[in-house]
Amino acid sequence: INNVMCFPFLFRATLDCRATQINEEMKMAAALALADLARQPVPEEVKRAFDGRSFEFGPDYIIPTPFDPRLIRVMPPAVAKAAADSGVARRPIENYETYPDECAALVA
Repeated sequence: INNVMCFPFLFRATLDCRATQINEEMKMAAALALADLARQPVPEEVKRAFDGRSFEFGPDYIIPTPFDPRLIRVMPPAVAKAAADSGVARRPIENYETYPDECAALVA
C-alpha cells in the first residue's frame, strides 16, 4: 500500500507545497483520505478494468485499487493541507479548488 498508493501522492504534495518534512499530520491525512475514498462509489472505468469484481466497502474492499484515477485528485490536496495546517509547508497551495485538477493534469 505504501509504495504504490501513499508515497507517490504524499511526495507530490510535499514537493508542491515545498514542505520542510513529512510529518505525522501529513501521513495521517494520507491515510484518512485513502480510507474515505474507499467508502465512495468506484468509477466505472475502474470497474471495467476489474471485470466481475465488486467494489463495495467491506471485508473484500477496504482500500481503493492502485489504478483508481481519483487517488491523484484526493490524496495530494489532503496531504498539502495537512502540511500547511501543521506549519511545514513553505509554499502552501493557494487554491485547493484547482489543485486536484492541476495534479490530475500531471498524469493525463
